[in-house]
Amino acid sequence: MRFLSDKYRLLSLITLLLVGGFLTTIIASYIVSRDEIRQRVIEQALPLTSDNIYSEVQKDILRPIFISSLMANDTFLRDWVIGGETDLDQVTRYLQEIKEKYSMITTFMVSERTNNYYYANGLLKKVGTSEPRDIWYYRVRSQKTDYETNVDVDMGNRDAMTVFINHRMLDYDGNFIGVTGVGLTLDTMTNLLDSYQKRFHRSIYFIDKNGVIKLAGKSMQDIHGSITELAGVSTIAKDILNHDVKPTQLEYQHNDATMLMSSRFIPELDWYLLVEQDITDDVKPIRRVFFINIAISAIVTMLILALTLFAVNRYQRRLEHIAGTDTLTGLLNRQAFEIVFQQAILDSERRRIPLSAILFDIDFFKMVNDNHGHLTGDRILQDIATITKNAVRESDIVTRWGGEEFLVLLKDCPLEKAAALAEKIRDMIAGHDFELPASELRLTASLGVAEYAYRETWLSFFGRADKALYQAKSEGRNRVIVSSPNVTAATQ
Repeated sequence: MRFLSDKYRLLSLITLLLVGGFLTTIIASYIVSRDEIRQRVIEQALPLTSDNIYSEVQKDILRPIFISSLMANDTFLRDWVIGGETDLDQVTRYLQEIKEKYSMITTFMVSERTNNYYYANGLLKKVGTSEPRDIWYYRVRSQKTDYETNVDVDMGNRDAMTVFINHRMLDYDGNFIGVTGVGLTLDTMTNLLDSYQKRFHRSIYFIDKNGVIKLAGKSMQDIHGSITELAGVSTIAKDILNHDVKPTQLEYQHNDATMLMSSRFIPELDWYLLVEQDITDDVKPIRRVFFINIAISAIVTMLILALTLFAVNRYQRRLEHIAGTDTLTGLLNRQAFEIVFQQAILDSERRRIPLSAILFDIDFFKMVNDNHGHLTGDRILQDIATITKNAVRESDIVTRWGGEEFLVLLKDCPLEKAAALAEKIRDMIAGHDFELPASELRLTASLGVAEYAYRETWLSFFGRADKALYQAKSEGRNRVIVSSPNVTAATQ
């Protein structure tokens, strides 16, 4: 009997140890899984969603800012104002074409000399200091920044609430001559935010640099005022208003719910983009698994989830790499380069540092393909890519622009240094042995160099580089042509 008692005691002890170990493992797995979900949302899902939404904002909301900038720097509009504003039909047609071409609700221009307010239908009125509705004009006139984003009523559109982009106009000597810009209806903007929220399943809204909510979707009409007065959000308000253009990941509690937020300052709007996600619902399935599957199945489930997450992340990284890389040369492709270029432009303008580009292609490359086949041509393109990467700095960006054309983006590089670097690339290509028959001419390259001008459009920037490349070819090839540094930003 004592033996049986000791046996059962041992079995009970082992059982307790096993059950205790199993429960400990299950509880630990639940806690780890819960924290992993939170961490994954903070570090991966929410930032990725914020980046996607920011890309949409750039396309849908920042686009009017670029349009207003083009208008403010348009030589026709400036010359028309400087010339005395003699032909009303000219400016009316101009504003009407901009309005229709870019699908704006309104386009306008106010002259400092005459105080005339022009819009797409003609002369609307004269602005004056005694008119409360004209306060915006005198505010923009005295501000130091180039433009502002303002929500106001539009007199030319039945007093509809409109998001205006008001851009200062300067003459060629830098003197203030008026304000121009475009407008989108507030309903258009709120509808855009609603579409973002439905697509990404996140709460999305904008606040100004003082924390006042400026724009939210129709589904968030109850949210208004300052974030310093919002329950929950007020606890992280100071961390949100940090002027950081990189996303800031934050967390707060509200009504027993865990809310995660990604905050990003958008200098072009002078607003913050806030993206919120309630992760309470994301944790509920794990709790259900914990209570229902208090057995080995819970561990298996978490294992499968972990493996699946690993596979998806790995596959996603591979897709992102493939999507952004030219498969032949291993350089950035044109699509990925456009994203990098936009960031380089913003950095160049913000820090006032030079930005240059070298556009070049291989002389008579078609003859190589015709005489030796495309495999030889592909090998030469790979050699060209290697030569170029070896010639430039690590911070410089080399991309295959298309066919036998290559583009090098040179950050913090003035035109003179860019020209010297282009000559170095030309010389390295001309002196390289591409293992072609001795009877063949040695391969050479023609190169065009341009430096980015402040507020220049990307079409004008690369157009000047392309024009210099074309000149290099027309003058005999195997040479470097530098775009004139006196060329100013092109207009549309």
